[in-house]
Amino acid sequence: MLAKATPGTDPHPYVGMWVTADGRIRQELLPNGRYEEERDGRKRAYTGRYTVTGTHLDYADDLGFTATGDVRDGILYHEHLVLHRER
Repeated sequence: MLAKATPGTDPHPYVGMWVTADGRIRQELLPNGRYEEERDGRKRAYTGRYTVTGTHLDYADDLGFTATGDVRDGILYHEHLVLHRER
């Protein structure tokens, strides 16, 4: 399922900004099922779409790369990255 909201509903709970502890990587999950990732200050270093199935995320980068992630105990484990919700 796309993590997208329909009119009159709240966005999926994973929508928003996720950040590594050192702040070098920032990944924003948008409500329209797209994501934008900033790396070392380079905005939109990676962009693409994502889908959510339960607590599992599947990513498809606009350049053709794919990746996965899982949310456990409020932490997003995206391949080798550990991201926390930005508050």
